[in-house]
Amino acid sequence: MSDPQAKAPSQESRQESRMIDFSTFVFSLGSAALINLGIAPNPLNNKSEKNLEEAKQNIDLLAILKEKTKGNLTPDEEKLMDNLLHSLRMHYIKENKNP
Repeated sequence: MSDPQAKAPSQESRQESRMIDFSTFVFSLGSAALINLGIAPNPLNNKSEKNLEEAKQNIDLLAILKEKTKGNLTPDEEKLMDNLLHSLRMHYIKENKNP
């Protein structure tokens, strides 16, 4: 007979898995943009679907966030924002030309 408490995650490990930091938040907005660009599948139905209007909203949110956090980001966070925004904008331009 196995001990059910031995397999259950501890309260501490559940809280750690729910912790969100700036990079995780930025990645979640980026992931939403990729899903709406049709590049990544929607995790709810595993289908690729384009919604360029929503993709643009997510990209614009990231741009606003970058502007509002200017001077308050670590070098790694700033690099993440710059690279992610550049990549998403290039994908958006490509997808917008080929809807």
